[in-house]
Amino acid sequence: MPKRILQGVITSTANTQTVTVQVVRRFKHPVLQKTIKKSKKYRAHDEAQQFEVGQTVQIRECAPKSKTKRWEVMTETMLEEHEKMRAEAATEAQKAEAAAH
Repeated sequence: MPKRILQGVITSTANTQTVTVQVVRRFKHPVLQKTIKKSKKYRAHDEAQQFEVGQTVQIRECAPKSKTKRWEVMTETMLEEHEKMRAEAATEAQKAEAAAH
């Protein structure tokens, strides 16, 4: 099962190896057709404590690290690995599409 990846802004670094990330999502109300903005805070693991308040980061799902932490901040190496996997999946999909025609 693929891991979810969210993007948000760090709002707190008060705890050791933990950052609080606020993720804002926008969607259209089904009846009113009005754009609504909702936010949610996630606690994410930051092993090296390299991120500061106000930075925009990406977080991904992981196995539970503690009672409240189910996410980890993606580092540069994780982002490169993720982009490589996406590129490989795209080329495989193109090959399958070409074979179907």
